[in-house]
This record gives sequence, C-alpha cells and structure tokens, in this order.
Amino acid sequence: MSTQTSESIEFHCTSCGRALRVPASAAGKRASCPQCNTVVPVPPLTEPHTPATTIPPAPAQPTASEVRSQKSGNLTAATSPPTSDLRPLTSGSPSDAPSASANWAQPPLPPAAPPPPAAAPAAVPASTPAPPAPALSPPAAGRDTPTRRLFDRITAEIAKIYVGQDELVLGALVALFSGGHVLIEAVPGLGKTLLVRTLGRVLGLRFGRIQFTADLMPSDITGAPILDMKSQEFRFRPGPVFTQLLLADEINRAPAKTHAALLEVMQEYRVTVDGKSHPLERPFLVLATQNPIESEGTYNLPEAQLDRFMFKLVASYPAESEEATILRLHSPQRDITERLDDELSTLTSAGEILETIDAGSQVRIDDRLVDYINKIVRRTREWPQFHMGASPRAGIALMQAARTLAAFAGRDYSVPDDVVQIALPALRHRVALTAEAEVEGQNIDTLLTDLIRSVEVPRL
Repeated sequence: MSTQTSESIEFHCTSCGRALRVPASAAGKRASCPQCNTVVPVPPLTEPHTPATTIPPAPAQPTASEVRSQKSGNLTAATSPPTSDLRPLTSGSPSDAPSASANWAQPPLPPAAPPPPAAAPAAVPASTPAPPAPALSPPAAGRDTPTRRLFDRITAEIAKIYVGQDELVLGALVALFSGGHVLIEAVPGLGKTLLVRTLGRVLGLRFGRIQFTADLMPSDITGAPILDMKSQEFRFRPGPVFTQLLLADEINRAPAKTHAALLEVMQEYRVTVDGKSHPLERPFLVLATQNPIESEGTYNLPEAQLDRFMFKLVASYPAESEEATILRLHSPQRDITERLDDELSTLTSAGEILETIDAGSQVRIDDRLVDYINKIVRRTREWPQFHMGASPRAGIALMQAARTLAAFAGRDYSVPDDVVQIALPALRHRVALTAEAEVEGQNIDTLLTDLIRSVEVPRL
C-alpha cells in the first residue's frame, strides 16, 4: 500500500517493512532500501488524494553544509553535501558527474552530532549533482613533528619548479611514504615527467623512465642475461626498472605480456630472471600514465595490474592563474636539467625516507576506524551499479594512506577524515560498472561518493 501527494510517494519495503518516501518524479522506478538493501519497485503515480495524515513536502534544495546521515532515521548535522534516505537505482544524466578536477573525495565527514527530534526527511533525487571537491591539503591540526616539517619542506621546494596540480603532488608523496604506486590519467603536456624528475631531485632518489610501446618486451623492462665474452659466462644486465622513481609513460600502449613484467616488481620489489631474484633498492615508486582521450593502439590494463596501484589520480588542466605562472616560469629557453640542478635543493635521502615510513607505521588506527574502512570496501561488492567490487588490497591501501596523511598532519592517530579524503583515488580503479550503469552513463566517482556517504561515520 502506498500514500501519494503531489510532491512525494510513501510506501513500505517489501522485506523489512520500513516506511520509505521518494519524490513523485521517481514513480515507476526501482530503489534500494537503506536498512536491508532490498531492491523494491516504487509504486506508479496515481490520482493524488489527501491522506489522513498530512505528509510534509520535500525540503528545498539543500546547501553544501547539510548532509543526511542515516542514524535512527533522523536528520543529523555535518559539513558534507546531503544524501538520500533511499538510493534510487537510476541516476541522472552524465552531466551530473563531477568534473575531472574532483580527484579525491568530497569534504571530510566529521562524526555526526546528536540528532534533533525530527521526522524522517524526504529523499533527494539521485540526479542532484555533488559539489566539486576542494583542493587537497593535509588537515591543519596537529603537532610540529619531523614528518610534518619534512612534508612542508618538500612541497615548498617542489613548488619552485612544478606549479599547481596539488592533488597530484600530494597523491605521489602519500604513495611514496606508504609503499604504494600511482596511476595518473591525464592528457599530454601537464608535466608528469617534470613532476617525477622534480621529486627525484628534491628527495635525493634516482629517476628512470620507460616509454611503453606495442613492441616493448618484458626483458626491455627487467633486464636480461648477456654473455660476458671475457669470462664466457652469462651475467645479468639490469633493466631500467632498477631505479627508485620510475615513470612508466603511456603504460596502456604495451600488451599484457609486457605488463606482466611489472607485477612482481610492484608487489615484491624484485626481479626474477633464470630462477635468480634481484632485489630493487627501496624506496621504490612507480608513476604510470595513460591518456584518457586517444584509444587507438592501446590495451586495457589487466585487473591484476590495476589492483597493484595504490591510487588512480585524474589530473586536469591548471587554473588560469597557475597557467600564467607556468608560461612565465618555463617559457625561457633554458635546459630543464640545468634548472633542476641550480634551483632545487636535495632535502632528504633514501635512508631518511625509509625512517619516515617506519615512523608512519606507528600511527594508531582505532578498531572502529578499521571497521569503517572494512564496511566501505565490502559495500563496493554489494552496490547495485558495480559488478565487481574492491579487493582486500584496497582496504590495506586505505589504512596505509590514512596513516601517512595523519603523519603529514602531525598526528599520531588517524581520523575518519583521512579515510574519506583518499577513498576515491584508492577505489575508483578497483571497481567496475555493470552493463546497465555504463549504458546509462553513470560515473564511478559519483557512485562511490554516494556509497561512502551511506556508511555511518564512527565516533572516535
């Protein structure tokens, strides 16, 4: 049985019996119950009548400072955009998806305040666009620790040569100090190679670059045995992967056989040739790039390869003021290698980076925060628009990155804000849309944002 007004439709879940309410525009569609996740049909719109109890109309378009947190069916205050009590299974047009600059999650969700007494609010249409994410920066709160001072010095030094792309810089540093790797999706000319070379100079690490092509062989990456004419014995000649900062440029232009050469390197930090293992020097970071526009002559990365990247970052064009600064800074015809040597200083070393990584592993993560991360990852496997969810490696990446963000902020404990801030780049390449969601033009980042908001934020 359903009750209808000109603005909303009220009905009950067929499984748990919970009273649900959606806008009249959702008539005839399907929705997922937030309590039991049962998919139920929304009754069709019939002739309106006045019910015995007047149903309040749907509220006006909410502001960015309000969010609905599902806690006992009441409205709670937070700083994130609103979420609906009911998740419709159909979304708006592709224009509702966030822009390419929204690389990370929406503004962090603080623990919910005690809810005021109020009736369950009406659902917000799924087509309501999410506001763009702010520029990424570690939280200001925290103590003046050695890790925070090192992070501040590194970012200030990088800014002398590399302008803008704060999300990209922060993502690369978080991955490096968390023992992970980064996949960058960006059009050519945004300074990806310059970023890696700048990082190598500032961090005191060796830099290497591999241009992936269709005829690239695995031995071209890892190295191969060669015959020593003097000793008449084979000896191993290391390939370009034996470095510390590796730029894998246009990684999707090589076939799967070549990608397989990176699986052991990225996971176990070693190369095995002729039954003998050759370890790589730590720290080791792979920054792989792919062009989202040009698809001719490209290969889709295998799922095993994608899952080994801690983050997938989407780099966008710089802002107008940043681009003007780039033009003034890099237009003189001066060799970039000379500029890196003259204008940048080496602030740290491989040994200090490894010590900082060990210190970051001591950052505390409360059991309730572990449960929060676990719920987010597991819910990706149940979300209706995903036919493949995230693996346990995604949960490990979230925990490691949350620890690093907390250390960068000068804290020895992690908070839910740290998890929310890095959830999108850690999950967007580990989930896959269903065929129906792809036909409807739904956006992975939008769906993941809705999923993250559906999980109750723990009170720490």
